[in-house]
This record gives sequence, structure tokens and C-alpha cells, in this order.
Amino acid sequence: MIKNGNESWRFIFLCFTTFFIHTISVDPLENNSKPNYFKIKYSVAKAIAAVLVAALELVLVIILIKYARKNRRVPKIVQTKQNITLSSGLYLFSKSEIENALGAGGNNNGWVCLGRGSEGQVYKGVLPSGQEVAIKQMYRRNESDFYAGLSWVRHPNLVCLIGWYMGNDEQYLVYEYCSGGNLAQHLQRKDTVPTWERRVKILRDCALAIRFLHHQMDASIIHKSIKLRNILFTAKFETKLSDYGLAKTLSMDEPRIPEGSIGYMDPEYMTTYQLTCASDVFCFGIVALQLLSGRCVTVMDLEAREHLTRKAKDVIIGKRPIGDMEDPRLKLNGNANYSDEFESILNIAVLCVAKSSKGRPSIDTVFYEMDKAWKNSLARMQASSGEMIRSSLAPPPRLPEMIPV
Repeated sequence: MIKNGNESWRFIFLCFTTFFIHTISVDPLENNSKPNYFKIKYSVAKAIAAVLVAALELVLVIILIKYARKNRRVPKIVQTKQNITLSSGLYLFSKSEIENALGAGGNNNGWVCLGRGSEGQVYKGVLPSGQEVAIKQMYRRNESDFYAGLSWVRHPNLVCLIGWYMGNDEQYLVYEYCSGGNLAQHLQRKDTVPTWERRVKILRDCALAIRFLHHQMDASIIHKSIKLRNILFTAKFETKLSDYGLAKTLSMDEPRIPEGSIGYMDPEYMTTYQLTCASDVFCFGIVALQLLSGRCVTVMDLEAREHLTRKAKDVIIGKRPIGDMEDPRLKLNGNANYSDEFESILNIAVLCVAKSSKGRPSIDTVFYEMDKAWKNSLARMQASSGEMIRSSLAPPPRLPEMIPV
């Protein structure tokens, strides 16, 4: 009695083999009265052999498919209104993993809130491995395939997106944790202030991160939310551009309502709803002007932005002294050491905040100017301290992060 499919195939194979052997073993000389006997038997044997070979190939294919299905790794599935399977570098968290991480990063008063934005609230979390993370609870849902695409975006000056969770009515993004705070906090401090070299390095690193996003192979990634609070620092004071809550690719359709912090928003985008790489350049210009002047506006609205940009333009055309745009805490007035770099950065920042995108420089030009200013400042610092200027291959000396006020 045949018990399973494997025995069935063995039985069929045995029948075909027996019949095939019997057929080709017939000698045509044993029956001279039938001269066509061997010819008929041989043609039948060829047909049977072909069928047998085809059957064996089919069996092998079925066995290989079953083996592959049995041994392959089954991807995790995020349950939403439709089942979405993601095969990317992101870790797909479960709801319980998110809650446990938030609980481990909290205190007796509950979850520890790191900040709030237009897209959601950010909390501190701790993974089972002990790694500290930032967990952003989104106010609204975003497309899963976009975050899957961002999972492969890695750069030393971009906050790393570790994973995410999407439920039926909520979504969480998990980022690396930057314990050094944000640029707005450092500019608002009363006891210390970022040094000139550090400010130039921050601008240079931010420009490098934006340049990396804009030059992605598939489509340019527009950050869309570049501002002081989204420039974070690690414990070693390394600059990290954060918050992909609003990031878009140029291939995606734009909403009919402009998104972002209004004080940093490209005026052309506000009227045309057309997002371009120049929109990020405008945001960078506003950040640069705030960093040069040291005026960290708590709420950057249109009025505050207009006041800042108008003053910068007046300095460029000579209506105001350059001291009106200098952070008085740096005591740059009359200091020739950094005046050249200050003016070059101010010039490029004013170009970045042009109302028309056609008048703004590309991010490549911006990075070139920031990198040149950084190298000049570094060389001046080394020369003033009596050190030999090191080779470009050597790592730069550790900069003083803050100076007392």
C-alpha cells in the first residue's frame, strides 16, 4: 500500500524502468517474421525515455522548491491595513519592544521626553542590549516604503535610523541617541559658548550631510526640516543632522499644504508647493546666520526671519557694520584672525536665503566654501599655537568645544 508521495514517485519510477529495460532488451533476430519489431520497440523506448527524463526533472524541481521554502528565513511582517513585508536594513520592532524600551529609558515620572516637533514627540529609550536610543512617536502615519529606502542612508553626520514600528493607529521611529544636546541649547547657554572653530566645523559638517542626501543615486533626498534643534551632538561633540520625519525624495508627490517650521521654510516652496534641493539650501542659510550672530530665536517665525535676513543683507551692502552680525561673545570686533572666514561665510549665507531659488548656490558650492573656511580657521589656530601645519592625511587636532563667557 502506497503511504505517501515519495513512495508514489518510487513506484512510478520502478514501473517505467522495468518497462524500459524490457523494451530495449528485445533482440530483433529472435523473430524473423516481424522485421519491423525492433524498429517499433525502439521508437517506443525513446518516447518512454523522454517522458521518464521529464518526470525526473519535474520531481527534482519540486524537491528543490520545497527544500528552499523550508530553509529560507521568513521575513517579519508588519500588520497594518495591508500586510507589508520589508526586506531592508531596518529592524522592525514589535509594540511590546517599543514599550519596554520606553519604560527602560524613563524614570519614576514615566517616559522621558527629549523634545517635541511638528511631526511628533521624541522620548529616550533603552534597548535590551543597553544601547540608548531616541524613540519618536509620530503624530501621523508615513509610507513604509519610504522608511525602508532611508534605512540604507548612512553617513557620519546623519543620525542613524535604527528601526521602526507601525501599528494600525500609531507609528514609532527609533534613532541613535545623541547625548550632547542640540545646537539651540548650546547657543542659549549662559556659561559657555561654542568657539569660532567649532561653529565653522558645525556648518561644514551640516553642509556635507545635506550634500550627501542631495546626491543619492536613486533620487535626491530633501531633508526639509533643517534647523538649530535638528542639529545634534554626540558625547564627543560630533555633529549629527537629525529628524527624517519630514524628509522627502524628489520623486514623491508633495502635499498641497507646505510642511516644516515656518521660520526656516523656503518662501518659494510656500507659494508654489514645489520642493527642490534649493529649499534645504535656504534652511541652511538661516541656520548659518543664527550661528554667526549667536541669536538663537526661540520661535523662528516670519517676522524674526525677515529681521535676521534684512540685517545680514544690510551688512553685505555696507549699510551696517559687520559687528551687527557678530556674536558679541566671540569678541570678533577688531580681531583680524577670523574676519576673513566670517565674511566669506556671511556672504554665502546671504546668497542661500535669496527669495528665489535661482539666486541660491548649490549645496556643492556651499560645502566648498564651508570646507575652505574650516581649513583656513584650522590652519590659523595651528599657526597661532606655534604648531606645524599637519599633513591633510593626518587627523585634525582636538578643538576646544566651548569657551567660558
